[in-house]
Amino acid sequence: MTFKDEYDFDLLENQIENIVIKELEKQLALSENKNVCKCRDCVIDMAALALNHLKPAYRSSLSMKGYLYKQNLHAGNRDQAYAKVVKNTIQKIAENPSH
Repeated sequence: MTFKDEYDFDLLENQIENIVIKELEKQLALSENKNVCKCRDCVIDMAALALNHLKPAYRSSLSMKGYLYKQNLHAGNRDQAYAKVVKNTIQKIAENPSH
């Protein structure tokens, strides 16, 4: 049995990924983005580019501390920073679609 088989690494969650996906969904629904390509390739590229510009925040889905950590991710101006990164990413991919 390998190390990876011995432990369930699927329990690790990047909370920033969840935040980016929700923010991407929210912003792509805006009328200002109605002409932005929403094909699978472009949307995945948007998510990947945004995530590459943000520091990951992993937690274990088994941990109560992880839940508290998740709540702390939304403190202060962080939500605005995530929104700005996603907005810039949408613009960049819209100007340079991968398909």
